[in-house]
Amino acid sequence: MRRTPVLAAVLLALATTLGAGVAPASAAGTVAATGYDRIVPAPVSAVPGGAPYEIAAGTVIRVPAGQEQTGGYLAGLLRPSTGYPLPVTAESGADGIRLVLDGAGSGPYGEEGYRLDAGPGAVTITAYRPAGLFHGVQTLRQLLPSAVEAGTVQPGPWTVPGGTVTDRPRFAYRGAHLDVSRHFFSVAEVKRYIDQLALYKINYLHLHLSDDQGWRIAIDSWPRLATYGGSKEVGGGPGGYYTQADYTELVGYAADRQLTVVPEIDMPGHTNAALASYAELNCDGRAPRLYTGIKVGFSSLCVPLELTYSFVDDVVREIAALTPGPYIHIGGDEASSTSHADYVTFMGRVQPIVAAYGKTVLAWHQITEAQPAAGAVAQYWGLSGSEPEVIAAANAGTRFVLSPANKLYLDMKYDRRTRLGQSWAGFVDVRTSYDWDPGGYLLDAPASAVYGVEAPLWSETLETSADIEYMAFPRLAGAAELGWSPAATHDWEAYRLRLAAQGPRWTQLGINYYRAPEVPWE
Repeated sequence: MRRTPVLAAVLLALATTLGAGVAPASAAGTVAATGYDRIVPAPVSAVPGGAPYEIAAGTVIRVPAGQEQTGGYLAGLLRPSTGYPLPVTAESGADGIRLVLDGAGSGPYGEEGYRLDAGPGAVTITAYRPAGLFHGVQTLRQLLPSAVEAGTVQPGPWTVPGGTVTDRPRFAYRGAHLDVSRHFFSVAEVKRYIDQLALYKINYLHLHLSDDQGWRIAIDSWPRLATYGGSKEVGGGPGGYYTQADYTELVGYAADRQLTVVPEIDMPGHTNAALASYAELNCDGRAPRLYTGIKVGFSSLCVPLELTYSFVDDVVREIAALTPGPYIHIGGDEASSTSHADYVTFMGRVQPIVAAYGKTVLAWHQITEAQPAAGAVAQYWGLSGSEPEVIAAANAGTRFVLSPANKLYLDMKYDRRTRLGQSWAGFVDVRTSYDWDPGGYLLDAPASAVYGVEAPLWSETLETSADIEYMAFPRLAGAAELGWSPAATHDWEAYRLRLAAQGPRWTQLGINYYRAPEVPWE
């Protein structure tokens, strides 16, 4: 999503209290030592008190039947650094680390919420759904010393402070986006990012699988899309693509960490890789060359051509069959080479194809210039939240995932000295990225129109996991907090201290984060 450079970063007024039951930071400007002050995203309520629980050689992890995977995930996090066996068992008991599903109803938890109680005898995480247990595990991680993230045995002790956390998300959709088209990232690199997203309770991974520079998923009915269209990347490198088995592996890996994959096939623009792969998809029957630059807006599927819709049907059918999540993202942005009339026609033809395969349309907010299908979700990437067609759609019932480029685009440079990234939406420092309220962002539209937030990361300048991490961290943590935490907890001064406490954890995890000068890193 690239527009004419416009710098439009508006800081909201700084809240004066942390509120919502979260223990305050100390007046000295450091995070209080309870551990409950360090949690990101900020929980609904975190109340320290009572004796701590210490993980020891005899600690067991008790799980409900069917939740052995989450118990095994937790054990896998804790075993390397503690050196303890930490057996996972479905046997009930009052001791150890206890994961409990409350079958009495969603109650205070909802679909993703949880309660964590820590005392001398046990740590108990209670939830209505498995997602809540998993999110509670992430909070438990952050209550332990950062050395727990190490890959080798550390001295400990492994103490969980006494207290109670009650928590549930503000928004149902809390996403992160990764562009694997401009530069291709391997299965292992995407899995690494998934693990980092899980720590902050992100629940959707949006994979940008096609663009002018590369087609990154195998389609059996159109094999040259991947083998030829995926053979290059920005700068002329060798590119790459995911086999359907690779994609299925990523979907499963994400699901085990409570993330739903949203695949994106961008159209009708951003389609040069597809058009280069099959001459017959072009209106003039001539295939363009593969493209390795970073310009946008020059390609378009041939809207009058009936074969175009057979092509789209085949692609959507195959990807839908591989994708258990509810959404297929159909792009729709920067279709500068498609006339408005053709754009409206195209979206009118393609949205029913997505529905025919049991999926819900997600598209960039330009879909509001056509007619969003009933239930479709638009992803806003503009700069002001005031476009008339966006506001009209929001008032007509279209839900929006907010990704304002001058706040949540993780590929925007932090400042003019940042080596990676771009600056067409302005420089986006950590405070600018964090200090705004999604609920009031769309002007003259109801707060109920906001379905959630997503932090996109475009890869024109990114080639490695270290590049991804440098641009994502620390801003990704703020995006996660915007999506999860109650509005009442939103306070920059308190957040920057909690964020600072994440630094040692990221160091242990080997995350190549940017040491933003506005954060007092520990």
